[in-house]
Formats: sequence, structure tokens, C-alpha cells
Amino acid sequence: MESNALGLLLREARQRALLTLEGLAEASGVSVRAISDMERGKSLPRQATLGELMDALEVSEEQRRHMVAAARPRTRPVPWQLPPDLAVFRGREGALAKLRALEDRAAFQGGHVVISSIGGMAGVGKTALAVHWAHQMSERFPDGQLYVNLRGFEDSGEPLDPGAALGVFLRGLGLPSTDIPSATEQRSALFRRRAASLRLIVILDNARDTEQARPLLPGAPGCLTIVTSRNRLLGLAAADGASPVSLDVWTPQESLAALAARIGAERCAAEPEAAAEVVRLCGHLPLAVAVVGAQLGAEPHLSLRVAVRELREARPRLDALAADDRTVDVRAVFSRSYRALSPATARFFRYLSLHPGSAASAQAAASLAGLPMAQARGHLRELASASLLSRDADGRYVLHDLVRAYGAELAERHADDRLGAQERLLSYLHHNAKSANAHVMPQFRSGLPDDVAAGTVHVAIDDRTDALDWYRQEEQTAAAALRGADDPRLRRGRIHVALEWVAYNDTTGRWPEEIAATRVALDAALRLDDPVAVERSCHNLIRALIETGRGDETGGLLETRLAHLPRLPAEHRTGAERRASWTCSQLGRSDEALAHARTALAIARTLGRPDELVRALLEVAFKVSDNGEHREAVGLCEEALPASRDTGERRIEALAWGTLGVARSRLGDLDAAVGDMETALHLFEEDLDDYNQAETLDNLASVHHRRGAIEEARTCWLRAAELFTGLRVARAAEMRAKAEALRP
Repeated sequence: MESNALGLLLREARQRALLTLEGLAEASGVSVRAISDMERGKSLPRQATLGELMDALEVSEEQRRHMVAAARPRTRPVPWQLPPDLAVFRGREGALAKLRALEDRAAFQGGHVVISSIGGMAGVGKTALAVHWAHQMSERFPDGQLYVNLRGFEDSGEPLDPGAALGVFLRGLGLPSTDIPSATEQRSALFRRRAASLRLIVILDNARDTEQARPLLPGAPGCLTIVTSRNRLLGLAAADGASPVSLDVWTPQESLAALAARIGAERCAAEPEAAAEVVRLCGHLPLAVAVVGAQLGAEPHLSLRVAVRELREARPRLDALAADDRTVDVRAVFSRSYRALSPATARFFRYLSLHPGSAASAQAAASLAGLPMAQARGHLRELASASLLSRDADGRYVLHDLVRAYGAELAERHADDRLGAQERLLSYLHHNAKSANAHVMPQFRSGLPDDVAAGTVHVAIDDRTDALDWYRQEEQTAAAALRGADDPRLRRGRIHVALEWVAYNDTTGRWPEEIAATRVALDAALRLDDPVAVERSCHNLIRALIETGRGDETGGLLETRLAHLPRLPAEHRTGAERRASWTCSQLGRSDEALAHARTALAIARTLGRPDELVRALLEVAFKVSDNGEHREAVGLCEEALPASRDTGERRIEALAWGTLGVARSRLGDLDAAVGDMETALHLFEEDLDDYNQAETLDNLASVHHRRGAIEEARTCWLRAAELFTGLRVARAAEMRAKAEALRP
């Protein structure tokens, strides 16, 4: 580590809380040794561990931000994505013995560690077993542990796309988002290459089927892969050599041991018949035993006989989740734990269950419930203590899908404001994206209103790292919210989220995600008959398809967009006409492109807005230059330059210099063109505009080539290819081909 910033902050917070190392360990569940190592700067914690410590210390939001920033690794990361092992894990000796035998045999043979698929019903403890075994095996796999919840059986949304899961793995292995390809097949191949020389544990949790899991297999001789699923993944066994391990509910003895681990062996021994009846009423289902055990642990003086009576009386039944014995009622177990919550936490739990994804950040959870962060964190701690939720390796909060289904039923029964919760979540995703965009893409202006719904949490975002961290934290939530918020009254909110997140998707090359999000926005805009939203959504979708080499899929999108242009207000029309000009040009419709550019300029001259005037002048300049009218193009650029400086925006000035350089190069004034383009390139670099840097480098390379400066041209095209590759733009291949053609 370069410094011990986190250790100092942690020690100061512990001392302010008047806690010893032992006291903090007891309050947080983190070992004394681990805390001591952190304070002395010998180790950095996982996000989930840091979250437990911060919760126990009850630090302020400002202190949280500083501690999270200090905990960021300073070197190439070794992924440690495993959820924490359960201290109260009990039983499963037969399954563990089989798993150990598989690993030992594979290690002895020196081949790829055989994939193990752990199957069984919901709540049977598949994840707990996989995580426990992975922790036991971790020393044999020093290059890290990768974990992903594939969300294969959730009522609230679609299973996780394998490509998205591969993105999580590749980022965990240290690849920046800009280096990760967009196609699942390419991501899978890249993952296998990265894993080939590593010894990794990979857990694919809650897989829907073989097709979802197979692209995520590392296929490397040094890797251990564990897949959990409610389905029997026979395809993995047949084609990939997986060894299935089937889990049933606990035996009565295992159930009693697990209950004793949570409430104390003495308590069970004092009422043995009642203890046996408690676990029987739980159906010996590990999840149910964990929940009721946590609740009984919080009521140490409650008689187990009373607990049995309450479990029997709890209604209604969660029939779909009961085992074969119809007297077993999992809902009764959840109900007892739920009824023991404080009223405020019970309400919070119901709102949290409405979260559309598999894991919720504390901020998203607070927004759903419309509560300040301090209150939300208190409720989250109470729910974690009741075993109604857990945390993933990134510190987000996870509701088991059975628990979430139960909470959603309660929300409906209590007539909670589901619509209001969804509105607040969409507002949270929109409002904080707008704040993040000031750092991710400063030149981006969505033009959308920022009417923040009451109760929406505002996240402090101070720099580009904060902004990208926030976006990555909420990627899955945003995708799930766009898919799941199907109430017609939420259409406007879905449009706003999709149109605001385009800056992040553009910057990081998330074109598949952009296409999916914008299709949702376009459908909502058409249903609202909102011409502004239709035009913007059509443009974003067309551009994403073009940038990924799928221009032939634009179909009737351009016609849909053009049909709405005459309906736009003047202040929106000029930008829309410019965007139409760009699209027509990309699709080879040059006459229409010039007509749209001239219409944009005519409107811009009436608006009194220098920024719109400059953009329109440059759009026409490009188009007339494409038609051979280079002197007119130079004149338009010379008119645009003074106005561009008046805007105070470097990107607009850069566009003016770049366009002037293109026009002068076409007139044959190559030396002046180089100077203009280098000025533009410098301004784009200052503005962190990778896309226009690549465009300018392409133009500059062409000028160098014409001047006979072959090495300079090749360098520019290679740099353009690198930038376009980072943005996952299909033109990267064209740039690379141009550079290769100049190879000596």
C-alpha cells in the first residue's frame, strides 16, 4: 500500500466510538486480527467487510465516502468477490467430502478442476455450501475468487445476461470497462485467455440453465468452478465434465445443530422437544432455520414452546414454497421474523422488497422507502440482524428471492405506495446520473428537467472516479428498473433514465446496454406521443446500432424520427435537424444530410444562442465540404470560430478547429490543416472526449498521409483504433486496417 489512510480513519472512528479492537470485532462480526491488520495498513478489506465495520461504527455519510475511497486498491487487483462465509455453517459433511474428493482427484491428475454443479430447491443452502467450500479452498487458489449471482429464478426480472456477468469478472480481474468488448462471445474468449494462467475460484450462483453458465466457464487447468442452480444442469455434466452434487433439506440432526449454533446449545437442550418441533416446522429448510434462529437469538428469554405455537398460528401459508409436508410453512417462518421487526423497519422491508434487481445499494434502498440515509442504514442493520437480508462482496444488500416474494406480498396487502417507490427509484437513477455526467462526460447536456421526487437520495459525487463507481454500482438496478417499471404512469421516468444514462453507456462503450435501454425509452415515448423524446430516443438507438456495425438494422427508425421533426419546438428542432444530418450522412443519404444541416442553420440563426449557431455552422460546413464546396466550408468555419470562443466550451471550439482543418485539407492547404487539427485534438483531450479525439486523429492521419509523413499517419490511425476499441465502436477495425496498410 502507498499509505495507511484507511487504517488511520478506521482507528480514529473506533476510538471515537469508544470501542476496543475486541469490542469492534464483536459488534461487526469481523475478526480482531483482520481489524488490526487494516489499522496497521497490512491489508485492505472487501467492500462487504468494510460495510460491516462502518455500520458497527455508525460513521457519517461523509466519513463513509472517505473510508471507501481510502480502501480502493492501489495496485492491480486480486478479485475477492466471495460473500462472507457463515460462522454458523453446520452440517453438509457428505457433500463437502464429495467436493473435496473431486478437487483432490483433479489436482492429483494435474488437469482442469472438474466443474461442480450444486443443485436443490430454493432456500436449501446451495449458495452457503458453495461459498463455505470456496473459502476452505481459497489458499489453493491465490489469484482470487470470482462470484456472480446469475438471478436465474427471480420473479422480478430476467436472468442476468452472461455478457453482463463476464463484464463483472473481467473488471474484477483488473480490466477497465473500455477494454472489455461488447459481444458475449468475445468477452467469454477474453475471460478464458485472462484465466488461462491463473488459479481462480469461480462461483456461478443461481444459474437458470446450462446455456447461461457455459460462457462463464474459465476452462483453465488452474481454476475451480462451482455452479449452483435449482435445475439439474445435465448439459454441464454431459458436455463439460461437471460433477453434480444434489442437496436436500437438512436432516433433523443438522437442523438442530444449526439452530443451536444460532441460539445456543444450552437453550435447545433445555427444551429438546420444542427445539425439534421448531426445525420441523421450518421443514428443515436451511433458509427457514436461519431466519427463525436469528429471531430467537434476538429474544433469548422466549420459551421455545411459545415460538412453536406462534409458528403454527402464523397465516396465511406460503404454499408455493412449502415442502412436501403441507404442515411446513415457510411463510410462517418469515412472518414470525417480520412481526418482530419495529414498525418502521417492517415498512422499510416491504419497500425494499420492491427493488427490481438482485442486490440493492443502501442509497437505492433509501430512495425506494423515501427515507434519509441514516434511517435507512439503521433499518438495513436490523434486517441483517434478523437474517432477512445479506450483503454481497460489493457491500450491496441482497434479499433471497423467497424473502423478496414474501415482502412483495406484504407490500400489496398493506397497500403500500408501490408507484411512489418506483417513481423515487427512477428519480434516483436519473438525478444522480445527471450529477455523475458532469464528471463522466462534461460536454454532455441531456436537456432533461431535474425534478427530483421527494425522498430521493442525492449521492455526493466529487470526481470521475466517484461518478464511475456510482454508475457501476447501479448498472444492474437501472437495467432492471427499465425492464420492470411497466406502469404507464412511469413512462416519463423510464425515458429520463434511458436518456440520461446514454453518457455513461457512450463513454464506456456499453452499446448493447444502450440499445436495450433506448428501445424501452422509444416505446414509452411513442406511447406518450412525445415528439422530443421520440426524436432523441430514435437518434440514440440509431447511433448505437451504427457504432456497432449494425446500420442495416435501423429499419424504419429514421423514418419514424423524421416524421416527428416538424412537430418539434424551435429550441429542439435545430439540434434534431443536426442529428438527422449526421444520421443521413452515416447511412449514405448525402443530399438529405445537407438539407437537414441547412435547416438547422436557418433555425439556429433565429435563436440567439451562440452554441447552437456554432454547431449548425459546422454541420453545414462538413456537408458542403463533402460536396466539394470547400471554400464555403472554410468561410462557415471562420464565422463559427469567434462564436465558439464566446460559448466558453472547449468542445465547441475544438469542433470548429477540427472542421476548419478538414475544409483546409480539402483545399490542399495541408500545413494549415495539420495546425488546425492539432489544436482541435489538444482541446478534445482536455475535455476528455475520446470519441472526437479518434475522429480528429483519423482526419489528421489522412493529412499526414497526403504529406508523405507515413509514420505520423500510422501512429494517428493506431491511436484512433485504440480509442474506438475502448469505446467498442466498430470503426476501430477500419482504423487498424489503415494503419496496417502503411506497415513497412
